[in-house]
Amino acid sequence: TLCQFTAGVLFVAAMWTSGAHKPPEDMNAKMLLPILPLALVHSLGNILTNVSLGKVAVSFTHTIKAMEPFFSVVLSSLFLGDVPSMAVVATLVPIVGGVAMASVTEVSFNWAGFLAAMGSNVTFQSRNVLSKKLMGGGGSGVDGGAKKKPMGNINLFSIITLMSFALTLPVAVAVEGVRFTPAALAAAGVVDPGLVMQRAAIAGFCFHAYQQLSYMILQRVSPVTHSVGNCVKRVVVIIAAVIFFQNPVSPINGVGTAVALAGVYGYTRVKRAETAAAKQKAQLVADVGVADTNEEVTGVDGGTGGRAAPN
Repeated sequence: TLCQFTAGVLFVAAMWTSGAHKPPEDMNAKMLLPILPLALVHSLGNILTNVSLGKVAVSFTHTIKAMEPFFSVVLSSLFLGDVPSMAVVATLVPIVGGVAMASVTEVSFNWAGFLAAMGSNVTFQSRNVLSKKLMGGGGSGVDGGAKKKPMGNINLFSIITLMSFALTLPVAVAVEGVRFTPAALAAAGVVDPGLVMQRAAIAGFCFHAYQQLSYMILQRVSPVTHSVGNCVKRVVVIIAAVIFFQNPVSPINGVGTAVALAGVYGYTRVKRAETAAAKQKAQLVADVGVADTNEEVTGVDGGTGGRAAPN
């Protein structure tokens, strides 16, 4: 986890110093304090995910993490007041169930791995919901009176990454010590320490790029839609793991993938229909308001004309 955050810090430093993206203005304690809880849950979520991946099979971790939409629905309802319809909730069932079916043949239950993955669900969805509030101007940014300027997704995630590195570094050194040196890797039986470090650097860069893209998407969609997209990602991860590790594919895997994708399609259709209905209702209300205004103006004009030109 610390290696992943280190790669992120180097990426952010290069981005800000090169001018590819400007750092936030007036970065001070008042601005950074609301972001600290996000960094805490972000750090904890990544640590728990890596713990789960180290304890159980990849497929089992992603099966548990497929419960993200349900946590997202609950947390969005509590913190954002975004209560989904029953139709939306119904479409989440086949998504989660399908991912579970897709990986059921690889399940290797372990309580430590199970609880770690479940904990990462809660922490990541809490992070997404709270981040959505900040990106919407709910609690951080440049002071602007009663309403604060919202922070962009790139700078928000960059600050979270820097804070997460600072939070994780002392914990990693205290708990595990310094184990990622060529000498320590060689002592642990690693044949090619250089190859391990190279792959760790690549993994760290890919991790940061994935998380940054995830934040860019989060700014444009709701946390529930974001978590549904994560479910599709988990199906892809499971299929990629099967191909890479040459695991046998059972009919349940194929059925589960199809069910999950069908759930995502159903969710998309329901959300699209609800959005269209909301726009139509808003347009109808606007049209009625315009019509009422026109009638009032016509009545006033008519009365004035009658008085202005008496016979």
